[in-house]
Amino acid sequence: QVQLVESGGGLVQAGGSLRLSCAASERTYYVMGWFRQAPGKEREFVATINWRGSSKDYEDSVKDRFTISRDNAKNTVYLQMNSLKLEDTAVYYCVAGGSYSYKIHDYHYWGQGTQVTVSS
Repeated sequence: QVQLVESGGGLVQAGGSLRLSCAASERTYYVMGWFRQAPGKEREFVATINWRGSSKDYEDSVKDRFTISRDNAKNTVYLQMNSLKLEDTAVYYCVAGGSYSYKIHDYHYWGQGTQVTVSS
């Protein structure tokens, strides 16, 4: 059972940057990604990356601002978030699964989440 631990969340002003990290408990060949959930809203897809790092996809509203990457030697996936907006405020969850997908149910392993708060 893969365990995922996120770090790097926090409070940042609008326009600022944060980098989230997610460390897996073991080497994984899974697709990995990030979802987020804002208060009062459903959990939504943010970004995904295949095992080799050769394919990446993003939710439209973050496409030109966020970058997902992974370092398989460190069993870690990253989410670099630039030009943060108030609407990016959410709990961000690291995920791992067997399918390259935007769908919540395709990801079998979830971290506990890290809070990102963007202030004006």
